[in-house]
Amino acid sequence: MPALVTQRLRLVPMTLPAVEAILDGDKPRAEAVIGATFPAAWPNEDLVGRAFPYSRAAIVAAPEIRLWGDSLVMLRDEPRIIGSVVFKGLPADGIAEVAYGIEEGSRSQGLATEATLACVEWALAQPGILCVQATTFPWHHASLGVIRNCGLSQVGMRDHDILGELLVFERRA
Repeated sequence: MPALVTQRLRLVPMTLPAVEAILDGDKPRAEAVIGATFPAAWPNEDLVGRAFPYSRAAIVAAPEIRLWGDSLVMLRDEPRIIGSVVFKGLPADGIAEVAYGIEEGSRSQGLATEATLACVEWALAQPGILCVQATTFPWHHASLGVIRNCGLSQVGMRDHDILGELLVFERRA
């Protein structure tokens, strides 16, 4: 994925050296590799678990597949990471699943929508991508807003192992 620039943001691709530093819990090394600072609470175990659904071995063996489309979100004029937009790897079936997160101090400003929309549009322009999907809980109003503002429409539901019902949204190419 190339770096993307929006009105207020820069989205920089995740690289294998950055991911390895994050997985090692080496925040100074990760910041040096990326050239930007992380918020005090990032990256934490919860974020790492959600952002990297693959094992280290799988990521190292095929970063072009496992890190496909993954980016770190920074303010356009400030070398500070405020979030991430990730896909669950390069899809073999043409259905790219997107997830996103913005640090608490930068929420409620439309930044998650701006970053996610840029990544969704990039993904839909890639060869072989038929649609982008996202899932969220019916009670997660902020996430529902991001999804809808990115032009995704509800297409179904599925169950989460622990937390119950997830709504499934998608946007077709």
